[in-house]
Amino acid sequence: MAKTKTTFFCQNCGAQYAKWLGQCKSCNEWNTIVEEVIQKEEKRNWQQSSTSKKTNKALKINEISSEKEDRISTKNNELNRVLGGGIVKGSMTLLGGEPGIGKSTLLLQIALTIPKKVLYVSGEESQSQIKMRAERLKIANTNCLILTETNTQHIFRAIEEVQPEVVVIDSIQTLFTDYIEASPGSISQIRETTAELIKFAKETATPVLLIGHITKDGNIAGPKILEHMVDVVLQFEGDRNHTYRILRANKNRFGSTAEIGIYEMQNVGLREVENPSEILISQKDDDLSGTAIAATLEGIRPLMIEVQALVSTAVYGTPQRSSTGYDIKRLNMLLAVLEKRAGFRLGAKDVFLNIAGGIKVDDPAIDLAVISAILSSNEDEAIPQDYCFAAEIGLAGEIRPVNRVEQRILEAEKLGFHKIFISKFNKINTGNYTIKVVKVSKVEDIFANLFA
Repeated sequence: MAKTKTTFFCQNCGAQYAKWLGQCKSCNEWNTIVEEVIQKEEKRNWQQSSTSKKTNKALKINEISSEKEDRISTKNNELNRVLGGGIVKGSMTLLGGEPGIGKSTLLLQIALTIPKKVLYVSGEESQSQIKMRAERLKIANTNCLILTETNTQHIFRAIEEVQPEVVVIDSIQTLFTDYIEASPGSISQIRETTAELIKFAKETATPVLLIGHITKDGNIAGPKILEHMVDVVLQFEGDRNHTYRILRANKNRFGSTAEIGIYEMQNVGLREVENPSEILISQKDDDLSGTAIAATLEGIRPLMIEVQALVSTAVYGTPQRSSTGYDIKRLNMLLAVLEKRAGFRLGAKDVFLNIAGGIKVDDPAIDLAVISAILSSNEDEAIPQDYCFAAEIGLAGEIRPVNRVEQRILEAEKLGFHKIFISKFNKINTGNYTIKVVKVSKVEDIFANLFA
C-alpha cells in the first residue's frame, strides 16, 4: 500500500508548507495556500524499456570540449532570431501569453513547417479542431502528428511508438501524471510533469516546446520554479485589438534575451514582419501636427516608430495625462521638464500620448521624439515627415546621448529620412552619412530647429 502524504502549496508562488496558513510567507498573498495530496509511488523512467544508467564524470574545465549547440531551424526567421539561431536539441522552451494572442497558432505553424517529424500534443482541443486550424493556415505537412492526451504516461507511450524529433505540448497546465494525486494545473502537477518532460528531453536530445497560461498580472501561471526549470522562456505580447504581435525572450540559456520577433496576425495565421519600421509608421498624405518619428532599438534591431501627441485645453479643470504604449510616469517627468526648464505652460492642458501600432516601448531614446510631438501639437505646427529623433531628456533639460546611435542613424538613412536629431554629446563623425545629423544640447534648441 502506497503511503499518502498531505502537503500545502501556495497557488501564487509555489511555496510549500507542512500546515495551512492564511498568508503565504514567501509572496505575502492571502488565502492562496491549498491542500494537495501526494501519492508516493516508485517512479519508473519515462521510457520503461530503458535499463541503462549513465553516470557523469567530473572534468576539469579546460578538458571540457566547447562544441557548438546542434540547432534545428524552424523555417521561421523571427523565431530563429529570438531563439538565437533555432531550437537547440534537448532543450525545453516555454511560451506564455494572453489568451487568444496566438500561442497555439504560432506553434502549430512551426510544427507544420519544420522539416522534422513533430508530435503535437494538445490537452485543450480535439484533433478535428486542430485540423480546422491547420486548414485555415493552408500548410500541408505529413510529418506532423496530432495527439489529444493529458496523461504524461500515455504521452510517453505514444512517443515511443512515433519517435518524433520535436514535441509540442499545448499546454503544460492541462497535463497530469499518475504519480501525483492532484488536479491538473496544480502546483505539484505542473512541477512533476515538467520534470518528467525535462528528463525525457535531456536523455533523448529531443526538443520540447511548451505552452503556458498566464495570470491576470501577466506572469506565467504555476510555480516560479517552472521558469527556472526550462531552458528558454518566451513571452508573446500584443493587443488583440491590433494585428501586431511581439515575441520576446525573458530567458535564454543558448542566446541573447535582447532580440524580438514581430508578427502580423492575419486570417491565414501569423505573418513574419521583416521590416517593421514601414508598418509602425502611419501612411498619410498631409503633414499633421503632433506626430514625430523616433529611432529606437529592440535588442540589436533598430526600429522607426511613430509617436503621436495631442495637447488641448483642459475642459474639466483638472488636466488629464494619458499614455498608451509609453510609461505615464516618464511622460509626467518630461512635461515637468518642459514646464520648468523650457518655459512651456502645459500645466493647465490635457496631454495624450500614443505609440502607433499598439506596441510598448521603454527605450529612453524616444524622449526627444515625445517632446517634439508634444511641442508640435501645442504649437499646431507639423514636423516634416522626413525628420526623426534619437536622444534622452535629462531632468535639467539637457539632451543626453544614447547608445548605438550609429545603428539608429543607418536605419533612418536606409528608410529615406533626410534629418535626424541626436545629442551634441554623441561622439560620431557626421560626415560618414548622407542623412543630415543635427546635434542639439538643450530642449530650447530642438524647439528653435523645428519651429523657428
